[in-house]
Amino acid sequence: MDFKETILKGAFVIDGKSFHDDRGFFVQDWSHREFAAAGLDARMVECNRSFNRSKGTLRGMHYQIAPHEQAKLVRCVRGALYDVIIDLRPDSSTFTQWVGIELTGEDTKALYLPPHFAHGFQTLLDNTVALYHTSSYYQPSSERGVRWDDPAFDIKWPQTESRIIITRDREYPDFEK
Repeated sequence: MDFKETILKGAFVIDGKSFHDDRGFFVQDWSHREFAAAGLDARMVECNRSFNRSKGTLRGMHYQIAPHEQAKLVRCVRGALYDVIIDLRPDSSTFTQWVGIELTGEDTKALYLPPHFAHGFQTLLDNTVALYHTSSYYQPSSERGVRWDDPAFDIKWPQTESRIIITRDREYPDFEK
């Protein structure tokens, strides 16, 4: 596995070593040993899948607070999406900065984000499926979010004819530093 740190310390784009032949490819998506050797939280306890019927679906920006904060490993297994993470660690030199990366079902890339990062994505194709592993269990009382279009972050989302966003994700209050 190839671990490339983003401009946000502790967040990585991970590319699995793939083996190609006439049938397609095989790739190792996860290795506890390699994640631990890279200094990442290798303890993944839940795997979640998100099916998104329509292009332009935007989910996020979500995170969990202590004591249920989560590291996540996100990949696209069908279709394509634009995945975004925001550093919400107040003591970080990249506090409130964001990174976005396109993930597709055709590539072997994944995005790893440590705890205290918000996460969300926008689908680029119909019938897109995202798969993500988390380092702690989902806890509704610890769930929080920031608005996808909050000026505090100024995220540059891909343009689309329309966006599908649930009310909760539209109505998070402005982020205060």
